[in-house]
Amino acid sequence: MTHTSLNLPTHNHETTSTNGISGEIITASFPKQKTNLFRRMIDSFKRATPSKIVPIEMNESKDGEKLNDNTEEDGTGLHRTLKNRHLQMIAIGGAIGTGLFVGSGSALATGGPGALVLDFIIIGFMLFNVCMALGELCVVFPVSGSFVVHGSRFLDPAWGFAMGWNYALHRLVVIPLELTVAGIVICYWTTSINIAVWITIFLFVLLIINLFGVRGFGEIEFYMAIIKVVAVLGFIILGIVLVFGGGPNHQYIGGKYWHNPGSFANGFKGVCSVFVTAAFAFGGTELVGLVAAETDNPRKTIPRATKQVFWRITLFYIVSLTLIGCLVPYTSSRLLSGSSSYDASASPFVIAIENAGIKVLPSIFNVVILCAVLSVGNSSVYGASRTLCALAENGQAPKLFTYIDRKGRPLSAVALSIIIGLLAYINCAKIGTQLFQWLLALSGLSNFFTWGSICACHIMFRLAWKAQGHTLDELVFVAPFGIVGSCFGLLLNILCLIAQFYIAVSPIHGSATAKSFFEAYLAVPVLIISYVVWKVWKKTPFMWPNTIDLETGRRILDAQHLIDEERAERRTWSIWKKLYFECC
Repeated sequence: MTHTSLNLPTHNHETTSTNGISGEIITASFPKQKTNLFRRMIDSFKRATPSKIVPIEMNESKDGEKLNDNTEEDGTGLHRTLKNRHLQMIAIGGAIGTGLFVGSGSALATGGPGALVLDFIIIGFMLFNVCMALGELCVVFPVSGSFVVHGSRFLDPAWGFAMGWNYALHRLVVIPLELTVAGIVICYWTTSINIAVWITIFLFVLLIINLFGVRGFGEIEFYMAIIKVVAVLGFIILGIVLVFGGGPNHQYIGGKYWHNPGSFANGFKGVCSVFVTAAFAFGGTELVGLVAAETDNPRKTIPRATKQVFWRITLFYIVSLTLIGCLVPYTSSRLLSGSSSYDASASPFVIAIENAGIKVLPSIFNVVILCAVLSVGNSSVYGASRTLCALAENGQAPKLFTYIDRKGRPLSAVALSIIIGLLAYINCAKIGTQLFQWLLALSGLSNFFTWGSICACHIMFRLAWKAQGHTLDELVFVAPFGIVGSCFGLLLNILCLIAQFYIAVSPIHGSATAKSFFEAYLAVPVLIISYVVWKVWKKTPFMWPNTIDLETGRRILDAQHLIDEERAERRTWSIWKKLYFECC
């Protein structure tokens, strides 16, 4: 008897038969037939397998299997495909956008170079503590929604609802705003094409990027961040050369603009007014926590990413803005000559280069600003969609937003984000600017609410951790300044809100009106009303250290084993590698 194998590509199963004449056993293997590309694309939009979708707080699948750092999904259907390189560049370049490149111009004119640098140092130190606290929480609880879920768990579900929706609203409003800004940037080169054309093009680009899921978001942000980082580093080098007289006109500038017209404009009010601009510039820092649930190994990547904050604050903001103060006087009429506060022609970076008589670089830097604008728009779609999805999973938003397809895309939430982007066309009308001012006012202080909430969550987590018999030795990553740093971060957030209230009731120019007050401070009553309504309706409890749930959603890690393992690995590193990873 002989054995013959046949491989026939036309069927999708395997059979075994016997030839009755010769007794020969014939085994035919039929490989599974592949579906065509169009069918696979259609199927990818179907809801993810129900058995893989569990509440975001759960750290077990429905079969009771523990999730580990290398699982492909986070338990909600979101895919954990972001790599270390993605998270590192999102951390170091994610918050470099229009707030730094353009918004710093109006801040310089309002507060002067001294107020600009001082406020960015204060906000930067606050953000350092916020990010360290967020990193510690996300390593222990790398859940979808991050700080939105933490607010409900460690503080009060009503606060999680109010803060989460305020953050989502802020991200949604930023999308059409950034689309409009992108069109304004294009006007630097040509005004012959209506801005609505550019809005359409850029909105379509954002849609395509987000159809590629979290991996598409990660790749775009990775390369955008590289462009922004290289641009800022290049400007720092150029700025140093120009300050010391190495430009085309060979004029030594030094710190003369810090003496004449001076370091501070409008005194204490000028300092207070710059806080909001600084907060807007640092907006997006919290994305490091939001992507934790879609990172392939949060235990390693989150701590490294949070350490990047120090370098971003020190190098990209403090150094570059100090140079801006040396190169552009705060009395320059061009700082406020833009058609809006987001007009690239009012960018102090572009003004500094043009004042030096360099012809080509302004156009190149405007390309960088355009990339930064699109990056902020892209991250806003991501942030809004994941926040809405997390709120829906927590029962704090319509269940429609829990729809996650087989590629890990929260389609309903992404669709809403793109639809909100259509509001950018309103800016083509005269009423558009005024409407956007009120939309932004609804969530204009969102960053302070979010960052303060993260610090408060970390404080409550530490208190609960101790009250329930745990020690810091059980944590793989610990915030450097601990609970003291979070208390300081929370206090600074409160002081920034007080400073903004002071400017709202006593503006720098003119007298206070109801309209100007609510444009600056409308977000506070909206947040309070949201909190009270949800609190009364749902009768949510306050969280106390003894009652906080520290088990659900927690990654159970053998901290001491992991620390010993990491130390053994570090002993094999060169001194340069050790230095890099200690700092980064």
